[in-house]
Amino acid sequence: MARSILSHFLILSNTSPRSISSLRPSGVHLRKCLSRTAIFHQNRLRIGENLRCFCSVSVSEPSTSETSSSSVKKRIVSGVQPTGSIHLGNYLGAIKNWIDLQNTYETLFFIVDLHAITLPYDTQQLSKSTRDTAALYLACGVDSSKASVFVQSHVRAHVELMWLLSSTTPIGWLNRMIQFKEKSRKAGDENVGVALLTYPVLMASDILLYQSDFVPVGEDQKQHLELTRELAERVNYLYGGRKWKKLGGRGGALFKVPEPLIPPTGARVMSLTDGLSKVMSKSAPSDQSRINLLDSKDAIANKIKRCKTDSFTSLEFDNPERPECNNLLSVYQLITGKTKQEVVEECKDMNWGTFKTVLTDALIDHLNPIQIRYAEIMSDTTYLDNILAEGATKASSIADVTLNNLYQAMGFLRR
Repeated sequence: MARSILSHFLILSNTSPRSISSLRPSGVHLRKCLSRTAIFHQNRLRIGENLRCFCSVSVSEPSTSETSSSSVKKRIVSGVQPTGSIHLGNYLGAIKNWIDLQNTYETLFFIVDLHAITLPYDTQQLSKSTRDTAALYLACGVDSSKASVFVQSHVRAHVELMWLLSSTTPIGWLNRMIQFKEKSRKAGDENVGVALLTYPVLMASDILLYQSDFVPVGEDQKQHLELTRELAERVNYLYGGRKWKKLGGRGGALFKVPEPLIPPTGARVMSLTDGLSKVMSKSAPSDQSRINLLDSKDAIANKIKRCKTDSFTSLEFDNPERPECNNLLSVYQLITGKTKQEVVEECKDMNWGTFKTVLTDALIDHLNPIQIRYAEIMSDTTYLDNILAEGATKASSIADVTLNNLYQAMGFLRR
């Protein structure tokens, strides 16, 4: 993700991500399909190998009993880094979907500023980018009366839990993480700090701290969620159950083992300059590769006009020889809320010049209300800061319980 807490999942239909708690692939609970801690679960998948069960499970509607038999909502956490401007991929792949999730689940959406410092960054921009990201959450439709919106570093339990989890995380698990290998190779040894290696442990603490039931996942986050699940099981085995009860705790599991929340079949938003191999990302060197939510009308028009296309004369979905065509049609479908078939019928006879104009207009029309609302929010920073403070207070009330229980289970002297 431009890295984020499990924020790169994308829906290419008019439905939203939904609970998968009732699914049983091949008659076995999803949890048993995933790898377990190597110490006490043998013959399972290992971290870094193909996690096929993530890909073979589709999303179904929650059962009636799940949604109505209890007033307690399932909990979801997610967030985006405050590095660079939030772009169309962040919005369509994560934030836009949060609007539906906040109506069904207990949701915590935070700005993951601690993750933003794993590589060299501009210290003068971090605070501004953090506030900008929070304002865009709200401008896109996140409702602070339904969801807790806060800044990661404002809840210090994130870092404390990371340290406790680090003590039980085998270094071999981290060495196998794909993103560390890729980013460290690009950055060079002199620019790589320990945080780049250990940030998956912080990501795990972000999830486990709130006893999350479900986590939205995309292709680049499956491995991180698997690590989170492994750590939850490992800590529960090492410190939970009877061991914790003997220390005065209530026994049982210390952490919920979160399940992946998988969207309906779809595709990621790809780069405007390479529809085949590069996801739209903040880290791409060229700003021409992405549409930022705060881009002006002229900037949007220019980027769409110059984006990569092909030499075919008509437009179509799902042709593997036409990745840019599929990407741009998918963006148009998501922005307009139309069905795939409606887009096919509307655009199949268009040439690229005509379609680019149609897509540009749709993007400007969709993003303009967000930009207006963003400007309103940023004009009253006290309002925004109050929302973030309230969100951090709510989050801390959950996080502190988890953290204190783990301190107790690990044998620390009570405060």
